[in-house]
Amino acid sequence: MTTSPADESPDLQERIAALIGEGDIAALETLLEEFHPSDIADVVESLSEDLRLALVRALPADLASETLAEMEEGDVRAELLSALAPAEGAELLHELSDDDAADLVGELAPETQDRLLAELPTDEAGDIRELLQYDEDTAGGIMTTALVSVLGHLTAGEAIEAVRVKGREVENFYTVFVVDEDTKLLGTVPLDDLILSDTDHRISDLVEPTVASVVPEADQEQVGHMIAHYNLASIPVVSDEGVLLGRVTFDDVIDVIEAESTEDLLLFSGVSEAEELRGSSLEAVRARLPWLLLNTMTASLAASVVWWFRSEIAAATLLAVVMPVVAGLGGNAGQQALAVTIRRLATSAGPLEARGRVVRKEILVGFLNGGAIGLLVAVGAGMLALAMGVDPRLGVVVLLAMWGNIAMAGFAGSFIPTVLDRMGQDPAVASTVFLTALTDLTGFLLLLGLATVML
Repeated sequence: MTTSPADESPDLQERIAALIGEGDIAALETLLEEFHPSDIADVVESLSEDLRLALVRALPADLASETLAEMEEGDVRAELLSALAPAEGAELLHELSDDDAADLVGELAPETQDRLLAELPTDEAGDIRELLQYDEDTAGGIMTTALVSVLGHLTAGEAIEAVRVKGREVENFYTVFVVDEDTKLLGTVPLDDLILSDTDHRISDLVEPTVASVVPEADQEQVGHMIAHYNLASIPVVSDEGVLLGRVTFDDVIDVIEAESTEDLLLFSGVSEAEELRGSSLEAVRARLPWLLLNTMTASLAASVVWWFRSEIAAATLLAVVMPVVAGLGGNAGQQALAVTIRRLATSAGPLEARGRVVRKEILVGFLNGGAIGLLVAVGAGMLALAMGVDPRLGVVVLLAMWGNIAMAGFAGSFIPTVLDRMGQDPAVASTVFLTALTDLTGFLLLLGLATVML
């Protein structure tokens, strides 16, 4: 069982610092050998800048490279890699797969990239430069060019020999891709089918159509959804002409899904995706303050409605009691619809998904819930109105306002993210900052407007 640094004694950092200071590399390796590279990455990030560099230099090249790859993306690991001599950095990149190496190099300044890549063999540097052409949030940015492919005209026996040769250079391959002489993707052959088939069978007789493929410009979130939707171990990345460029494996998209989920959660909460979870207080203020300022302006619209109907509120103070109930329930209903819709959109990568049903469902749910809750609150408001000597028709006003606001909240909470998704925008930007302002505005307008007309 792997031990995590979180389970160790609090003086782990002090022990590492002491061993580095003493130059006892053997003892340091013994101390850290039981940890996974991701655990060591947590330790490295918690150390001072000097100790980070000393620790990475003290680790074996294969372990140091994996540790760097497991560290959080950002300035820390970029500065750490930049601080190494070009030959040292190139040695670590050499130990990594091309996609992990490209991720690391992509965080460096252009001049630092050139110095590191100049120390690598020409073919390795070329593979990394090719991957750096693609945006980091695309299929091309997370794919690896290391894969196992065979020509369609080979026999199974010849293909097995080719797989044995190529497989020694490729990590974790699950699928054998079949291509033609121009490297255009023809399909795939499951590894077990290939091994169990007669050696004289043609690969063209064993090839299966490709379930799904993506172009290198495809958004990484879409890639993750497709892998999950079709239960794939890997998905091929092809050019517009169908040429096989690389593959994205399921382990490549785990971090993507985590990052996208974090981004959606932050946006859903009205927090900019630019905010680093481990950033400083000042960075958090810079990321959140603009949203709060925007929230101030949207909330002012609802407040202006209250000001517009100030005389009606003064004449029937019971309206002031009911207002937060109408607005609050509308906001909660809208958030429910928004959360369910975004989740539904996020998990529906298939082309057969009828996304319009989401909106229709939430409208119906809002209409039914609005009627039930509106009736309940209206009875209470009507009884209170009678007790206070106020026109009992206030109950009808409350019923219609509550009913209309919750129904509208269900519509808005589902319609806004659906439209954004169809426009190619992240539906999580339809955050509660906007939805709450909309339900407040509608609730106040309905309640106070109806009260003005009916009372």
